[in-house]
Amino acid sequence: MSDHKENNIPEEEAINTPEQEIQDEMTEKTATEAAEIAEPSKKKKKKGLFSGNKKEENEESSRITELENEVAEWKDKYLRLFSEFDNFRKRTAKERMDLLKTASADVLVKMLAVVDDFERAMKSLKKDDEVQNAYFQGMELIYAKLIGILKNQGLTPMETLGKDFDTDFHEALTNIPAPSDELKGKVVDEIEKGYMLGDKVVRYAKVVIGN
Repeated sequence: MSDHKENNIPEEEAINTPEQEIQDEMTEKTATEAAEIAEPSKKKKKKGLFSGNKKEENEESSRITELENEVAEWKDKYLRLFSEFDNFRKRTAKERMDLLKTASADVLVKMLAVVDDFERAMKSLKKDDEVQNAYFQGMELIYAKLIGILKNQGLTPMETLGKDFDTDFHEALTNIPAPSDELKGKVVDEIEKGYMLGDKVVRYAKVVIGN
């Protein structure tokens, strides 16, 4: 009877023996120590990952700065090149216009000798003579056409009589006593007409100055 009672021990009490409790405690302690050992490793790993990202960010930022500097440098070179080309284009256009204006200057200047001959011939004709007057009118028409063509090319005669003597336009051949006080220092006679091509003197007027 008593033996039966001793063998009738609850199953849970039979499992939780002192040896089992010691073993469970050691297992729990081991797990805790392992977790403590693993935790710094995780922190270290996490810290290493963050440091790597920071380094990549720094490298990326440095690369962006480098590219921005390169873009600014190329932009500056482009603006300089564009400015130089624009100046070259304007200068070339101006030179071309000047060339068009003065390309025929030599020919026009040589034509002035023909104009001078026309003027001398017209002065020598007697207008009161019927035949010579007819010649004069014909020459006058031809002379007017010739002067018109020269003017269309930009060639114009100077107006000198009664003007102040100016070495930029006139060449004094001689001087004479002025007919009046108003003509002192002025052109009193014109030996040869001066001509302008645009705003450029192509032949100075040969004049006589009053003093």
